[in-house]
Amino acid sequence: MLQWLEATQYADVIRNELWGWPLVLTIHVFGTATVVGFFFIIGLRLLGFFRMVPYASLSRLIPVVWVAVALQLISGFTLWITKPTQYVADLAFMLKMLLVLGGAVLTLRIGRIIRQEAPAWDSVGEASARGRSAASATLLVWCGVLVLGRLTAYLGPLYSG
Repeated sequence: MLQWLEATQYADVIRNELWGWPLVLTIHVFGTATVVGFFFIIGLRLLGFFRMVPYASLSRLIPVVWVAVALQLISGFTLWITKPTQYVADLAFMLKMLLVLGGAVLTLRIGRIIRQEAPAWDSVGEASARGRSAASATLLVWCGVLVLGRLTAYLGPLYSG
């Protein structure tokens, strides 16, 4: 099955056309940068920075994060099918995939927490411990995705034979 995917015309176009791989990789990187960047904004706000930003306004960032995650998934799958046999044997890639799943779950959780608790945080002037820990965990996991994505690019060829 993996060899069949790798041999599809779609995978061949992405691998061999001049702009195939660079275009898809650029979309993937923009998705990653958006997710990590927005979670830095959310995390830093919940940790007490940028006090002029109301907590309730953070909920507007979550839909943008989901669009970026969708871009990551589509572009990531497109990159993956160019060499799936290599990726399934790559420890950094497999760890990245576990963190992507964890990041999606945590993104759902922090979105729910912000919607439920942000009005109270705005009246009190600080986020709850639950909000701070959820934001920190979410940011940490998505940063792990970023690091493991780079390790996949650099260490992956070491594992292929």
